[in-house]
Amino acid sequence: MKFTLSWLKEHLETDADLDTIVETMIRIGLEVEEVKDPAKDLADYVVAEVLEAGPHPDADKLQVLKVDNGSETFQVVCGAPNARKGLKGVFAPVGAYVPGIDLTLTKAKIRGVESFGMMCSESELELSDDHDGIIDLPSDAKVGSPAAAAIGQDDPVIDFEVTPNRPDTCGVIGVARDLAAAGLGTLKNVDVEPIKGNGTSPIDIGLTFDDATKDACPIFAGRVIKGVKNGPSPDWMQRQLRAVGLRPINALVDITNYLSFDRARPMHAYDATKITGQIHARLAKDGESFTALDGEDYTLTSDMCVIADESGVLGLGGVMGGEASGSTDATTDVFLESAYFDPLRTARTGRTSGIESDARYRFERGVDPADVVPGLDEATRLVLEICGGEASDVAVTGDVPDRDLVIEFDPAEVKRLTGMEISEAGIVGILEDLGFPCQHSGKIYLVRVPSWRPDVEGPACLVEEVARIHGFDHLPSTPLKRLNDVAKPILTPMQKRLRLARRTLATRGLSEAVTWSFIAREHAELFGGGGDEVQLSNPISSELDSMRPSLLPGLLAALGRNIDRGTGDLALFEVGPQYAGDAPEDQTLMVTGIRSGAVEGDGSARHWTGGAKQADAFDAKADAIAVLEACGAPVQNLQVVAEAPDYYHPGRSGTIRLGPKNILATFGELHPRVLEAMDVSGTAVGFEINTGNIPAPRAKGTKTKPALNASELQPVDRDFAFVVKQDVTVDKIIGAAKKADKELITDVSIFDIFEGASIGDNNKSVAFSVRLQPREKTLKDTEIDAIAQKVIAAVEKATGGTLRG
Repeated sequence: MKFTLSWLKEHLETDADLDTIVETMIRIGLEVEEVKDPAKDLADYVVAEVLEAGPHPDADKLQVLKVDNGSETFQVVCGAPNARKGLKGVFAPVGAYVPGIDLTLTKAKIRGVESFGMMCSESELELSDDHDGIIDLPSDAKVGSPAAAAIGQDDPVIDFEVTPNRPDTCGVIGVARDLAAAGLGTLKNVDVEPIKGNGTSPIDIGLTFDDATKDACPIFAGRVIKGVKNGPSPDWMQRQLRAVGLRPINALVDITNYLSFDRARPMHAYDATKITGQIHARLAKDGESFTALDGEDYTLTSDMCVIADESGVLGLGGVMGGEASGSTDATTDVFLESAYFDPLRTARTGRTSGIESDARYRFERGVDPADVVPGLDEATRLVLEICGGEASDVAVTGDVPDRDLVIEFDPAEVKRLTGMEISEAGIVGILEDLGFPCQHSGKIYLVRVPSWRPDVEGPACLVEEVARIHGFDHLPSTPLKRLNDVAKPILTPMQKRLRLARRTLATRGLSEAVTWSFIAREHAELFGGGGDEVQLSNPISSELDSMRPSLLPGLLAALGRNIDRGTGDLALFEVGPQYAGDAPEDQTLMVTGIRSGAVEGDGSARHWTGGAKQADAFDAKADAIAVLEACGAPVQNLQVVAEAPDYYHPGRSGTIRLGPKNILATFGELHPRVLEAMDVSGTAVGFEINTGNIPAPRAKGTKTKPALNASELQPVDRDFAFVVKQDVTVDKIIGAAKKADKELITDVSIFDIFEGASIGDNNKSVAFSVRLQPREKTLKDTEIDAIAQKVIAAVEKATGGTLRG
């Protein structure tokens, strides 16, 4: 959003200088991105007078001028047809930079005659496209004075970022209101004087009040002004529009554009003679089309709101008008339309059509619905002043959407939520200066929310407004106490767990990434389990219209971008929420990572010692177990089963769990179908850890067996080999063996799997080692044999297998 300093002062009576205004805007939350002062760019240019103008001795179309800049006289060779004695124009001396021709002037010899500078045209100073002659200033222009003031280029332009929650600041008056509340001056020109019509009725307008149309366009107003004389808008309006990046077209169009920036009130001016019958708002019919003001043809869908007459569609409501009914220089009767269009529908229409416009920018954020008629009156006033004509009465159909919100507000909330010490009178004064009327009622105030602030919903919003205007720099600063000085720990158990997870993965060579919580719908469907992904009603772009059901899509997209740029060996992780629904309990805090290419620490993929090891499912498994162990999960009790979501490779993935129901993590190679859908080359492995399912550490000490290194007795290893069916999983064997003697058996590890004709079809031999750790005394052979028999019996019962001879 851009505006000039003079434009701001149309609504703000202030003596503050430019720097103070900019600093105050930043302080109250209006993020200034750039301040451009054209006077500084034109500092070398001055008003000069042509004292003499004679023909060039060697060129018929050139003249040799003697130019006075107020202190010196220069010889200038000029080709402008309007150059003449007595003309006052803009002189650029040697050394000045001319933006229109991208040239820094030097002393030059043109067809044998020396020239010391130039007299400039509007196009050379990028004021307009006019290059037919040099600038011709009024005769009372003072020679030697700065040219910027003489040509109206001494007005600084402020460019700031409009946050999505502040649609009122899409108009200069909204910025002025905030600055006035911050003590920088007095707000003026707020109220609009109603313009009385001549008693005639305008073109019939109406709404088809079925529920869908009423939601799309609750109120629609308009009036006809006959006998207008369209043409160029006044110089002051053209200067303001050019300053904010708009090209002046004609007075009627310029007036609507001006009010869009001035009051955040988009409107449209139709040529009334081109409207057939009744004009109204309705929903489009599938397949309808129209040609917009940008000259492009658009095919419409039934969820779009359109303005139409009996001949068809005239424009897309809240987005852009149509070419056929637009006003031109030949327009004599104009129909001014002012309406309120639903923000969400406008945003969807804009995304579907791909049209970017100032009207869409404002309507999809939410314009002031109560300003429909006042805005129409202000546009009427400008049309009558600039173009003349006679205005009809205003016709209104529909009603202003009812948002009569009154908030019960206790001023003590400001101190409670912010710590700021502000008097009750100061709090009420700030709110009322912002347009929030306050009525005292006992210990509280009844605060009415103005129609232009759809973002304010409750007491906390009012506290934020007070704190913002009073200044966040007044927030009290309280240093954190040392951990030993407080009764409660500073970090929560989950914060400690996530810190350990981050450090563990960093030490394993993974880099932390932060990706969007929004992803494309087609990517969400790959990870969301059949269309259960959470759709956004008003996404920031069409490519980010769903909440992520997993962190893997964002990491895979980052991986793909790196691979496209030649970085294929990559290991990334992210800590953040994934979404299974729109309720708070549907959010799950995850630790997720991916690897692709060579594993760090195994050397480069191209090295004289040979190729490096490529990341596989076991690396992802090791990453996940390392995090689980660091976070306190009982690693000795973890079970790994060959089950995983369908976005993993079915034969190269698994699930880590504690018992049959508590799933801690999934890991494995990503399915080739998923990688192809996301346009990621090669292979990738990943893991996902549900941090909420990791058991919390025991608060009190319990009787647990000591760690292996706590015993001075020699451990005993015994090997077993069982013949089992192919479908018997290894974790079932390990689990059964561990349960044979929970006190003495401390580890079970698989060291061989054999398949062959000698053990029969559909069978496999699984060999494993069982470690016995005596605690109090050395085990006797009979005791070891007894435990071995328990292991054999437990495995046979659990798997149906037999001990291999």
